[in-house]
Amino acid sequence: METKTNTVTLSVASRDDVTRRALAAFKGKAQGAHHSFATPDLLWQTLTRKRWDLLQAMTGQGVMSIREAARRVERDMKAVHGDVQALIKAGVIHREGRGIVFPYDAVHVDFMLIKAA
Repeated sequence: METKTNTVTLSVASRDDVTRRALAAFKGKAQGAHHSFATPDLLWQTLTRKRWDLLQAMTGQGVMSIREAARRVERDMKAVHGDVQALIKAGVIHREGRGIVFPYDAVHVDFMLIKAA
């Protein structure tokens, strides 16, 4: 029996791309979970190395406290709290009860680098 993975796609997408995906979803076409950034720079500003480590520690783990997240990434709780706030503000993770959650079992990152004009 095959188990389905709850995957989120993090991507760089224009407003038009996001609108097209939303319209397709309204027509009943499955889109899967997406979180889009307007530019590669915004993606990298939001998903710093330490925040990526935090997401990795939270992936598939359910709700946890910031203290537990800090323990898992072996970092100071105050520093992790700042990263958590940035990820919440960006909509990547969210609060649930008294904890935080990244509600996915897997992450797919999707963007294309093309030659300069």
